[in-house]
Amino acid sequence: DFDGAAGSAPDRSRWTLETGGSGNGNHELQYYTNSTDNAALDGNGNLVITARKNTDPNLNCWNGPCQFTSARLNTAQTFTQKYGHFEARIKIPRGQGIWPAFWMLGDDLGSAGWPGSGEIDIMENVGKEPSTVHGTIHGPGYSGAGGIGAAYNLPNGKPFADDFHTFAVDWSPSGITWSVDGQNYQTRTPADVNGNKWVYDHPFFIILNLAVGGDWPGSPDAGTSFPQTMTVDYVHVSAQN
Repeated sequence: DFDGAAGSAPDRSRWTLETGGSGNGNHELQYYTNSTDNAALDGNGNLVITARKNTDPNLNCWNGPCQFTSARLNTAQTFTQKYGHFEARIKIPRGQGIWPAFWMLGDDLGSAGWPGSGEIDIMENVGKEPSTVHGTIHGPGYSGAGGIGAAYNLPNGKPFADDFHTFAVDWSPSGITWSVDGQNYQTRTPADVNGNKWVYDHPFFIILNLAVGGDWPGSPDAGTSFPQTMTVDYVHVSAQN
């Protein structure tokens, strides 16, 4: 539901654009801007997040002059929910070093910090795995490389970037189930966190972002073309039945 004129900014009453080039704890290489160069409606009902090579010499990142710009949008100030169905229809980008994500963080991030707030990664892809997406939870005692999750692979090695796909979680007090195009591929429950705290019992907010580089995807290489686009048809949330 990203209706509006081509080139216009996403609805600020729903989405906040984060800015900065901190690397986000992962040594990412992009600077997140609030410019329509990096996040804009396409006039056809989609939000397009665009990662570009940076041309602004005044943008500085954690590792020096920024190499890339992109966008990261969240609903921390505008929408949070505990439990329910969270779904987005997305056409992801492609290329080594490209890292799109649709995910959530606990609304107590400011007080509990990460990973105490909890993180639910509904969909992450790293460009070196074009046919694979990952669904993961991070919490106290199981974060970063110790996150708990699974991968989903498209049949016949087909790249996700070729088409739109629907990514979702169904989240209830008893657990979280991930799906791609309506096919469930994993469920995580409090029994899976090995005696650590199950922190998925309070409202979370939604994040859409397109990172470039970082510890997991690695850096872009000569074969990575820019700009790269992550096209989002809709984000739908419904309450738990």
